[in-house]
Amino acid sequence: MMEKSDRGNRKVQYLIAFSVSLVSVAMGTYTAWPGPVMPKFHDNETGILVTDEEISWIVAISSPGFVSGNLISRFVIDKYGRRATMLGSVIPIIIASLIAVFTVQTWPLYLVRFLWGLGVGVNATTANLYLAEIADKEIRGSLGLISRYMFSFGNLLMMCVGPFVSYKTLNYMLLGLPIIHLLASFWIPESPYYYLKEGKVDNARKVLRKIRGCKDEKILEDQLLQMHTDVKNDMRHSTSARELFTGKKYRRALVISTGLKFSQIAAGQLIIQEYLGLIMKESESEMALSTVFIIVGSLRFIVGVLASFLVDKLGRRPLLIYSYGGTGIFLLFIGIYFFLVQALNISIPSFNFVPLAGIISSSIISGLGFQSLIIVVPAEIFPLNVKAVAMTYISVFGGALNFVITKAYQSIKDYSGLYGVFWVFAAGSLFGCIFSIIYVPETKGKSLTEIQVELQGVLYERSEVKKLNEVICQDDHDGCRELKELVSKNSNHV
Repeated sequence: MMEKSDRGNRKVQYLIAFSVSLVSVAMGTYTAWPGPVMPKFHDNETGILVTDEEISWIVAISSPGFVSGNLISRFVIDKYGRRATMLGSVIPIIIASLIAVFTVQTWPLYLVRFLWGLGVGVNATTANLYLAEIADKEIRGSLGLISRYMFSFGNLLMMCVGPFVSYKTLNYMLLGLPIIHLLASFWIPESPYYYLKEGKVDNARKVLRKIRGCKDEKILEDQLLQMHTDVKNDMRHSTSARELFTGKKYRRALVISTGLKFSQIAAGQLIIQEYLGLIMKESESEMALSTVFIIVGSLRFIVGVLASFLVDKLGRRPLLIYSYGGTGIFLLFIGIYFFLVQALNISIPSFNFVPLAGIISSSIISGLGFQSLIIVVPAEIFPLNVKAVAMTYISVFGGALNFVITKAYQSIKDYSGLYGVFWVFAAGSLFGCIFSIIYVPETKGKSLTEIQVELQGVLYERSEVKKLNEVICQDDHDGCRELKELVSKNSNHV
């Protein structure tokens, strides 16, 4: 009976994930926007005069916006809830798209990219947290990757359409995507974990019944009790940043998430995407840029679909190890090619395919592994009381690091050529491989509680039902009274 119920409720969970992830389509287009647009600036096709230095700022400025969005989400996600925060993230995206349509100067483009980054930052943190909280543990990985799949679809749209339409037309088209998301996501429920955190047990029960589709009240009450027990246990501890960085019980999760985010950004896949058009021009490839964009975008889209199936079948750890290692090897080969061509002035026209082949291969391998898992693992390994703070920290750290590396791209390229750039990326990827081997545990098929037990060991304090009555529910508010009733019902069944 439980199996049948699970199959029914999972349809609802997948539908929720699809609605939430529609904004990822817009996020994907904004992220891929520099790829086809930077060559238009470089070739004076936009009517806006932009220098190489200004291009580097346009590309990089989205990262401070992303950081700002994550900081904002830190203060609103627990105050107003996951649902309201996700819907509100669309506002700066719409404003930025309007500015992009009408501006004829360079400096407003900085604001456009900043606001796009801000909206993406708010939504990325909130959506990952929300999906991790509403999903069954058996499909949590694949459910979380739906947003990655939709993000890749947004990349594909931009890369397929961007090279063939004018700059103005492209910006007009971007206006409709966030509005579609807003309309499609009004029906989604609030996270049951958030309701339990606020002491609204009856609201949590209604949402749980909706997303789990459970007709057996005993099973529903058991699930609700387990969730409430976990929430109360987690919330016994502070939710502050100080608690996150000083609490020994969070140290391993903090090291794991920081190392994975550092190596993801240092591997340079996002930067390669943003500078893809200009990189291909220097590679002397004979393939048309429009064809390159279509091939890369299509493959990333396909990889996004495959990743959603692999993550809950092969596990997180093997995918991380092999994807970081494989990506590093291909980036190393690209660096060798540019070293021979740019540093040693060796003409090797028969090997002009190497940069494109290496970029495609590294994109496929990273997309199947760490690029997808980087949004899944951190959402799994932190307990509820510090999860919002932790997810904000990870995104802020990633955004700041991405800004530094993106802005440094032009300087590294001017100093050493593209070979220096790709060798830096290769080093970052190989670091991720070694780090994953040493530090990252497997979380596939484990409940959020089981993950905490493994990470914290003896530091993890799981409350028994009796202790929960005696210690946690000392106040006589509605949430505690309802929890006591749940405990009583479950005790009667034992």
